[in-house]
Amino acid sequence: MSRFPRSLALVPVLLAAGAVLGGLYGPVLPGVAAASSEDEIKASLRTFSDFYAVVEENFADKISPDRAIYEGAIPGMLRVLDPHSSFFDPRAFQQLREEQQGAYYGVGMWVVGRNGKTIVVTPFKNSPAYKAGIHPGDVILEVDGKSTEGLTTTEVADLLKGPKGTKVHVKVGREGRPDPLEFTIIRDEIPRYSVNDAFFIRDGIAYLDIEQFNENTSREVEERLRELGEDNIKGLILDLRDNPGGLLNEGVEVAGRFLRKGQIVVKHRGRTSPEKPYVARRGNRGHEYPIVVLVNRYSASAAEIVAGALQDHDRAWILGENTFGKGLVQTVYPLAENTGLALTTARYYTPSGRLIQRSYKGKSFFDYYYRNRRGEAVHTDDVKMTDSGRPVYGGGGIMPDEKFEPPKLNDFQKRLLRNYAFFNFTAKYFGTHSTDLPQGWEPGPDVENEFHRYLLDKGIEFTEAEWTENHDWIRQQLKREMYTTAFSVDDARRIAIETDPLVLKAIEAMPKARALLERAKQVIAQRARHGE
Repeated sequence: MSRFPRSLALVPVLLAAGAVLGGLYGPVLPGVAAASSEDEIKASLRTFSDFYAVVEENFADKISPDRAIYEGAIPGMLRVLDPHSSFFDPRAFQQLREEQQGAYYGVGMWVVGRNGKTIVVTPFKNSPAYKAGIHPGDVILEVDGKSTEGLTTTEVADLLKGPKGTKVHVKVGREGRPDPLEFTIIRDEIPRYSVNDAFFIRDGIAYLDIEQFNENTSREVEERLRELGEDNIKGLILDLRDNPGGLLNEGVEVAGRFLRKGQIVVKHRGRTSPEKPYVARRGNRGHEYPIVVLVNRYSASAAEIVAGALQDHDRAWILGENTFGKGLVQTVYPLAENTGLALTTARYYTPSGRLIQRSYKGKSFFDYYYRNRRGEAVHTDDVKMTDSGRPVYGGGGIMPDEKFEPPKLNDFQKRLLRNYAFFNFTAKYFGTHSTDLPQGWEPGPDVENEFHRYLLDKGIEFTEAEWTENHDWIRQQLKREMYTTAFSVDDARRIAIETDPLVLKAIEAMPKARALLERAKQVIAQRARHGE
């Protein structure tokens, strides 16, 4: 696996949660909106009221009105509409706002539940948890004296959050240490960066990864390009893989940053709203370096808007897999009691007029979100043209200009990852070894042999032939995982990026992006000369 830390089963889970984040904010809804037939609504509400009364009076157990309405009736109604209209209870609505605002208050670490325990995956770089000395693999035993036994990961995360400047006492277990370790951590603002990686991966070729589109994304992109020195960029790899989308306006701003001023980024229209185009407000300011955009099946919503706009205007070469295919606009309505409604109000269309949305008719929501879609075809009857006259297709997300599927893991690699072998070994190793490693450190034979013994001790079966065949992969995984603890998750992620097969393919594809850009300029100039 090359992506880090967004990998394995986490990606589709995040997509299911994050795919509804995009869209607009609507007014607070005071109650039920007026309908075309008030009598029909009144009759339906009477039917529902009668039905609810029968259930409440006769069901075997006592009925909770909140659960029946907020977890049953309202979500049930929305499910018959489309996969992306959603109701948010108070906690989910608060989470939505935190995701979009790009910050929260807490200690700054990623935790997961494994075997009934809450495990630290990694503290975020320079966060209070990082500075306090929390390590990946630490088991959170208590928070402010409250045992975490029996608590969900969400409940533990809530205990760790709190007002800025307040203290939280955390007790952890660490492999190799006989007694628990205790930390007093002062909570602080924890930014949720949407652009974590921006660096030159080759001479003149910059890499920029956008993980989601929140309120700060366009500003972060601008800052990263300025830090890199945009005049020095001869080619850009824009990574939108696993990006579930987010705020429409931020996607428009990011796409517009690479287009010419005034070019259309996206259009949307719905039953109650006329077509509205969104255009590049400031444009690329003369920076017209070639771009390769990386996408996969979990690139959705605003990520697809960016990829579609750059493809339609022949501004970028799209590389990877067909994207998710979410082209529905959600308007977010705050409701009473800190709840919220994300309601589909329109559809997205790329500049050429393509509908991004994939069909959800005749399939379950589970199939829509989770089933393997590598072989799913786009709607070849929905054919549009890019600025230079290249055919592009709608109805199934964004089809890349060049397909590339990541290499499949072999059985040995799957076995080690399923058992969290690298993560657990690293936690054990640094329980008895110093984390003070020199920059550029590589795992040597001593570490490899210790890992080999660890696998045998844990009963993870493998042959020596498998070990030899996968030796380079093992070293790479060990280095990445151990850098997370010894340095930071950012250093580990850079290692993963620099060895990522799709990123390496993007470097090879940069001449194609350059040729596409030049050809588009020639076609457009020729049309201008002929007055087309």
